[in-house]
Amino acid sequence: MIGPMADRPEGRLFVVDADSHVLEPPSLWEEYLEDRYKDRAIRITTSASGTEQLVVDGDVILPMGLAGLGGVECDASTLFTDPTLRYMDGAPAASMNGDARLALLDDWRVDAGIVFPTIGILWDKPDDPDLAMAYARAYNRWQWDFASADPSRIVPIAQVPLYDVDLALEELRRCLKLGFKGMFLAPEPVNGKRPSHPDFDPLWQELQAADLPVCLHLIVRLNRSLGGGTQWFGLEPGDSNMVFSFGLGGTYQLIPAISALVCDGLFDRFPRLKSVVVEAGAGWAGYVMDRLDEKYERFGSTSMKHKPSDYFRRNVWVVFDPDERSIDAQCDLLGEERVLWGSDYPHVDSHIDAADRIRASVAGLSEPRQRAVLGENAKKLFSLG
Repeated sequence: MIGPMADRPEGRLFVVDADSHVLEPPSLWEEYLEDRYKDRAIRITTSASGTEQLVVDGDVILPMGLAGLGGVECDASTLFTDPTLRYMDGAPAASMNGDARLALLDDWRVDAGIVFPTIGILWDKPDDPDLAMAYARAYNRWQWDFASADPSRIVPIAQVPLYDVDLALEELRRCLKLGFKGMFLAPEPVNGKRPSHPDFDPLWQELQAADLPVCLHLIVRLNRSLGGGTQWFGLEPGDSNMVFSFGLGGTYQLIPAISALVCDGLFDRFPRLKSVVVEAGAGWAGYVMDRLDEKYERFGSTSMKHKPSDYFRRNVWVVFDPDERSIDAQCDLLGEERVLWGSDYPHVDSHIDAADRIRASVAGLSEPRQRAVLGENAKKLFSLG
């Protein structure tokens, strides 16, 4: 195996995929939930019409198309519409088996992959913080077992819902003690409070002390809109536009989320807190810095001590998609030490040749910049090796 600490062929750069996913085994929550919650486990069941459906606490939140939660190796045009396809039809072995994931990393010539959930970005229990945290604990336990094939290469990120800060801090501390390398943050207000609200400061203090990042990653909420998203994304079933939804869904959530953290002054309270924006591309970074700086110069601010771009360059990292063309320019604008890349494997809109694609995209960059983008930045950000 390659491994971050192992000898690599001379001249081969250290490479880290900063956005990969698991597909959770269908039985995960039935097996890993504490006994008192097992009757409320997240399940994949079969409807009366024969289609699979995702059920959370007795409610159907995804009535069909579960194969499309994965699908990197499948025909994307049929994954959401063919009722005979099942969740496992879209799930390659490397999506839920640690040894298979290591073999994939070897095949890609990638040293490590940062791991995020899939079903874990779908379920949502703001009305029941105890159950929400139980779901997260179960996922984190399984994720640690998945990563145990080699935690230096399969890098787990703790899923920690914010509905109860005390419960969240307890789970974050448990995960960091085990060896998790950061925290997943849903880009949405919680009970009317943005994540920058002082109520959540104990979490950011914990991550700052650990020198590990909070990872803002897109979510999917099928039972409610995200900030008025019904106007654009809440179309009737069968009427969705995959190009629009997959293309802009992440940026719609994540650009406002990271901009709010910056403008609310979170990084004045926690000047060493690291944040990384995952699965929204990264070509937006320079534009947003310029846009916010111009408004800062115009209106001033009582919540920030510095102009917004200063916080971006100090506290924010971004994850490029493999085919984006502005990597070199964003390295100039944001700072080459702030730029990562991610495959989004094994999701339907990812590419099985993602590692080759990012190598091609950075081929024209200087050698130091190639090293930074391909893996050295991620190595430092997530304290690998």
